[in-house]
Amino acid sequence: MKQFDPILIFTMAAIVVMLYCLWTTIHLKKNIPGGVVGKKWNLMTALVVMFTLGYFTTPFFTQIPEDVLRFIVSLIFFCGAVYVLITVRLIYTIITELSE
Repeated sequence: MKQFDPILIFTMAAIVVMLYCLWTTIHLKKNIPGGVVGKKWNLMTALVVMFTLGYFTTPFFTQIPEDVLRFIVSLIFFCGAVYVLITVRLIYTIITELSE
């Protein structure tokens, strides 16, 4: 009998959530106008794709050399910071447009 592995459960749950986020991001694209909001949405979609691919690598972390693993994690952290920045700026732009 295998031992319960909460790390694998959380990893699989995270992958499912990211796939849902990716589907939602792509599905909502048709409702997003062009211009600044559209460009930011496209960049956000690209980052969600990258995050989703990154999440798919997590079950293999034990098989990846440590220097490659550290690079992948640092890349995901950096892109996460960029994603948060874009999201905050996008929300600011939307609020500004709605306020006028």
